[in-house]
Amino acid sequence: MLNSVEAADAPAAADLIPLVYPELRRLAAQKMAWERPGQTLQATALVHEAYLRLLGSGAPQRWNNRGHFFAAAAEAMRRILIENARRKQCRKHGGQLERVDISDVDVAVNAADEQLILVDDALQKLEKEDPSAAELIKLRFFAGMTNEEAARNLGLSERTARRLWAYARAWLYQEIQLAQAA
Repeated sequence: MLNSVEAADAPAAADLIPLVYPELRRLAAQKMAWERPGQTLQATALVHEAYLRLLGSGAPQRWNNRGHFFAAAAEAMRRILIENARRKQCRKHGGQLERVDISDVDVAVNAADEQLILVDDALQKLEKEDPSAAELIKLRFFAGMTNEEAARNLGLSERTARRLWAYARAWLYQEIQLAQAA
């Protein structure tokens, strides 16, 4: 079916939607569960936007297998979340102002958008140093996959994925600490 979609076969693209939508929706819901309260982007909107970026561009896409498709979906979701975080930080969209529920005025609000941008900057550096570690981070952090799911999609053993996850997390943590100190 992915080959038919690559050939810009509109009926095949329509047939693909029911097959991948539940999995993409589940991954997006997992990711959105980690976002701070008051997030304006819904999991459904995230899936729809990612799907449009994957199949709606008009240019034929090539996916080698199911794992490659979901890796592309994770990358699309990552980019959407980063763009949303950057857009919300723009002065035009309220800059550093944060939406606060009046009943929670005494509770400190997380700086999730800033941290998300720091993670993205560090992830771009990691992609140059270790692309497979960066891909694992994208699948785990942005697509919300479990270690087992990410390992399967990347064609790695679970043990290798665990070691790579530990390395990548430590690398990102160090890189984010350096960026915050600067």
